[in-house]
Amino acid sequence: MGRYIVKRVVYMILTLFIISIATFYLMHSVPGDPLTARIQKALPAEIRANFEKKYGLDKPIFQQYLMFLKNIVTKGDLGESITYPGISVGKTILQKAPISGSVGSRALFIGFTLGTVFGMLAALKRGKWPDYVVITLAILGTTLPSFVLASVLQYFFAVVIRLCPTGGWGAAEKYKVLPVLALTFGMLATYSRYVRSSVLEVLGSDYILTARAKGVSEFNVFRKHVFRNAVTPSLTLLGGQVAGIFVGSFVIEKIFSVPGLGAYFVNSIGDRDYPMIVGTTMFFAALFIVAQLMTDIMYVIADPRVKLAND
Repeated sequence: MGRYIVKRVVYMILTLFIISIATFYLMHSVPGDPLTARIQKALPAEIRANFEKKYGLDKPIFQQYLMFLKNIVTKGDLGESITYPGISVGKTILQKAPISGSVGSRALFIGFTLGTVFGMLAALKRGKWPDYVVITLAILGTTLPSFVLASVLQYFFAVVIRLCPTGGWGAAEKYKVLPVLALTFGMLATYSRYVRSSVLEVLGSDYILTARAKGVSEFNVFRKHVFRNAVTPSLTLLGGQVAGIFVGSFVIEKIFSVPGLGAYFVNSIGDRDYPMIVGTTMFFAALFIVAQLMTDIMYVIADPRVKLAND
């Protein structure tokens, strides 16, 4: 496993290098520039020249990228935000990502746990009322827009029963309840549908029929054969979503006034904030790659039959 991890780390560095190049050149190919996006009017040539010189935008794109790469390698510096002068991109990520992560991690844990339970229940009770309830919840969770669900939660919990505030952020857990519930619903729907399909597929396998023919109890069939083989494939979804929780959900964070990373990630594109775009993109890419590596390791732990390459 050691050789496999080292190999994946090397690939991760190479992948981040390629992503940084692609992101850097693509964002410069988009029409417009940071100054036009901020001011929304023509400015004297002298002011524009000073602005471009300050952020190195007067240099060729290749030289700009080399400067960016040099600062990352030698200083670990992602640069200074153009939209928010004086604010470091790296510090912004370090400050805002944990806020998004605190909401997203709770939603992911609840969604994965309940989604797995509901999916298994629906598969074991196929064609009965628990199955129909889970399918209905899955359809609602998939099709219902997040802003509609967030508005309903705000009205019920903040206006009707006055249990939670409509928005804001603080140390108290009450500020996290509604954003977590809004994010959980979609994740629960995803995992319940996925686990239900996996369980139904496993239940129709030959080894399940053989185990039942040998007189193995339904409890042992489920515990030894169905559970592990049905849940393991859902780990592939878990890996990608682990990375996403630290970037945040722009819509949910906007509605509930959560000062997470989502707003910076989305607004930087419209503002042509080049350092913020590259920084948040590379942060997400790094998290995604690490999450995929952890998923592979979890696969081996969950199912010893799975072998890692070069192990």
